[in-house]
Amino acid sequence: MIGRIQRPVDFERVLARPSRARSAHFALHHLSAPPAPSAWVSAQLRTAQAELSTGGAQATHNAVDPNPPAEASTPVEGCWVGMVVPKRHAKRSVTRQLLKRQIRAAFAQATGMPPGLWVVRLRSPFDRQQFPSAASDALRAAARAELTQLLQRAMRPQAPKPEAKP
Repeated sequence: MIGRIQRPVDFERVLARPSRARSAHFALHHLSAPPAPSAWVSAQLRTAQAELSTGGAQATHNAVDPNPPAEASTPVEGCWVGMVVPKRHAKRSVTRQLLKRQIRAAFAQATGMPPGLWVVRLRSPFDRQQFPSAASDALRAAARAELTQLLQRAMRPQAPKPEAKP
């Protein structure tokens, strides 16, 4: 099953981790956890009333809980995909939508993905001299090839990082 990440809380949790794989234009982040339950999200959005000296009350938001509920207790099943394609790297909406479609298609074709939350982030723009059209077949093919390589690289087992000596 491949779902979509839609809540900002989930994006924040995944993007707080270092990238699992990078390519020239994309970065891939992974968190082996299910999406935050809706009860946890709604608890973060509760407001409290604060009295003002002028007599009226103003709604204030509670601080976001930096410690999410225990993730180890919930079994992780399926993949959830989120996409971050900022305007500063893809000015035209046609290009942003093309890249999002290619990301979804690359995940749909990938087999053997570890379960959890995945976020693909566009980290640098495609060269407009090389791809002048916002939705050209050349841009589509280049993005798909790069995303396929990125997902293959991410599925390789990661070597443990050496510990720093004191």
